[in-house]
Amino acid sequence: MSQSQPQSPPVGMRMLQCPLCDRSSRRRFCKYDYWIRECNTCRHRFVEMLPSPRHITTVYDDRYFQGGGAGYPDYLAEAELLRQQGRRYARLLSGYGQPGRMLDVGAAAGFILRGFADSGWQGDGIEPNPQMAAYACSQLGLPVQTTALEHFQTTDRYDLITLIQVIPHFFNLRQALRIASNHTRSGGFWLIETWNRESITARLLGKHWHEYSPPSVLHWFSPAGLRQLMAQFGLVPIAQGRPTKWISGAHAKSLLHYKLHDLPFGSVISPLVDRLPDRLNIPYPAEDLIWMLFQKC
Repeated sequence: MSQSQPQSPPVGMRMLQCPLCDRSSRRRFCKYDYWIRECNTCRHRFVEMLPSPRHITTVYDDRYFQGGGAGYPDYLAEAELLRQQGRRYARLLSGYGQPGRMLDVGAAAGFILRGFADSGWQGDGIEPNPQMAAYACSQLGLPVQTTALEHFQTTDRYDLITLIQVIPHFFNLRQALRIASNHTRSGGFWLIETWNRESITARLLGKHWHEYSPPSVLHWFSPAGLRQLMAQFGLVPIAQGRPTKWISGAHAKSLLHYKLHDLPFGSVISPLVDRLPDRLNIPYPAEDLIWMLFQKC
């Protein structure tokens, strides 16, 4: 099946037009001084911001991986949890074919990619943070290049591209996915893990949902929206589910304290959060995460 890939709208329109269907949108609410917009047609939500390459280097600097808040208090301390996550996803993929060559987008320090490698996959990673990419290369021996997907250049084509917790962060969504599509073999897969805007948790919390956190997060997808978007790049849905995800107590506390001040009942919960042991690994408690597997026609 052959499909023409969509072109980006003029720069001046990008912060008003829906990045999924190019239709008009409207402001829904303001969060951290950024307007969250909703498409009038497909209901996709996105931040009102002109795309800029500087977004990557500004938001995903070393503080994102070490400073807590919307990021991590100590990303390197999550090594084994993330490596296990890579292995779990590799087991999932084993139901659809043999290990091959993969590209891990937003590889950070390479822990998830290492988990895939443990399971027989060979591949590359790309990561915009130079310190994280250098760690993956020097400490794990993984070929992780310092770049964003929007700028990625290669002659390689991959059997699998993983987009685990990265698709909401692309500063130019269509450009990133166009590049990914160009480097995916016919019959190859995309594995996407992201937050589900239509989950019960997201609906109950409304604008207080923890994933409404611009400028780190720029898009909020529904499963239907992802299917619509992937179809534009010649990919069809194969499977979907809720991921098994574990986080450290320190990471959970950092995220909760960052978000609780925004909730009406935050001051009541905050003292209870402090009792959580830093080294305790806990399952992610909500149901607002989703994984989806797509195949290129």
